Amino acid sequence: MRTLIKNGTILTAENEYKGAVLIENEKIIALGLINECKADKIIDATGKYVMPGGVDQHTHFSALCNVGNKDTAGYETTKSAVVGGTTTIIDFAPQDPWKGLIESIDYRINVRAKGKACVDFGLHAMVTYLMDSIFNEIDMLPAKGISSIKIFMAYNGSPLHVDDGSFFKILQKARNVGVTVFVHAENGEIIDFFRNECIKNGQTEPKYHYISRPPFTEAEGVRRAIYLASQTDTPLYIAHMTCRDALKELLEAKGKGIRVSAETCTHYLTKTKKALDNPDFNEAAKFICSPALRDDEDCIALWKALSKGLLTAVSSDHCGIDLSELKQAGRDNFTNIPNGSPGVGDRIHMVWTNGVVAGKISKQKFVEVISTMPAKINGLYPRKGTLEIGSDGDIVIFDPSYNGTVKLDDNPNGVDYNVYEGNKQIGRVETVLLRGNVVVENAKYVGEIGMGKYIPAKMFAYCYDLC
Repeated sequence: MRTLIKNGTILTAENEYKGAVLIENEKIIALGLINECKADKIIDATGKYVMPGGVDQHTHFSALCNVGNKDTAGYETTKSAVVGGTTTIIDFAPQDPWKGLIESIDYRINVRAKGKACVDFGLHAMVTYLMDSIFNEIDMLPAKGISSIKIFMAYNGSPLHVDDGSFFKILQKARNVGVTVFVHAENGEIIDFFRNECIKNGQTEPKYHYISRPPFTEAEGVRRAIYLASQTDTPLYIAHMTCRDALKELLEAKGKGIRVSAETCTHYLTKTKKALDNPDFNEAAKFICSPALRDDEDCIALWKALSKGLLTAVSSDHCGIDLSELKQAGRDNFTNIPNGSPGVGDRIHMVWTNGVVAGKISKQKFVEVISTMPAKINGLYPRKGTLEIGSDGDIVIFDPSYNGTVKLDDNPNGVDYNVYEGNKQIGRVETVLLRGNVVVENAKYVGEIGMGKYIPAKMFAYCYDLC
């Protein structure tokens, strides 16, 4: 099967030029000024951008959210991701209750995602039950194609929390096998103190979520995580950075030559803590995420950090937690509201609208932070994240002339709300190819549930190349 995309403007992290792309057997075999050639399918991309499919390195599909036994939205809802232009996710593989890293990874690949994923996917190992066996299991991650492991410094008292000593041991073990350590960097002990004080004082509304997680708790966590990683020379990747104080710690560390990188997320670029001030619980609860939303000035600082390369990626931190049931667990106590919001289907549109169209980042930087760098960071490049001969035929055809608003009905995400509902949207993903197969036409999913594949990663990925 040969597919030719012609007459479009090819957009990558480095270039922008008129040209065509030819795909055969799921791979790109030619691009640029292609002479007339035989193709089974021809797509005319006149007036459109042709860019690599998005890579979202931070998603939580089919994950237990600690309210009853209900999981977050499952892999069948990844069709929202691909309609939004993301063709590859790197999902988190939390340990199932009292199971090891490897057993949980195998179960996720062979049961949770198999026959359901609509996008290709890689995985991060994720520590959610700290037990002695996991340290030796880190040595086994390369054989599984897992190039990263995530730990949580926050959530004291829960199975998620990793103490500093265990964190240090994980850093040591990961360095030996070329695994990058991802970290949720917040001072969990101080946050617990603030949360408990709020509840004792009868301060139970959603807005106390951000009040109990002030920026300095994130900045201190970032500083401590960087210091520990510097002692082992292990590449560190800081998830979902949100604020100016934390950015200062990152900048200082990079200036010292410490191998640390970081991302932010779509909602931290486009939303502020004002959303939690809404007296309507249902509206405010949608925006409960950790770290908490910040101020307008922090949004501005994050965009500047992206533009200058201090931050290297924009992720969604997609977490499909419904409002009608799961978020209601915290109606009388904000500490019981499950943290997380959906967003994988809106990431590309929101970054284009609020970044490129608003003049905050270039088109090349856009492709870099939503596709190319996430692929490099996670050991999937150049198979994913770029348009090169030999790369997978993961391609987005993007219409920059579209002008509308975000509507959940246009791209259902598996839950009952969209935090970007009603937001202005300029530009739209019109057509998507996954490994050369057309899975989105006219902004609607036309693929088959379950056609996504597990993509093993290469070790010693991009972050190991940093000085």
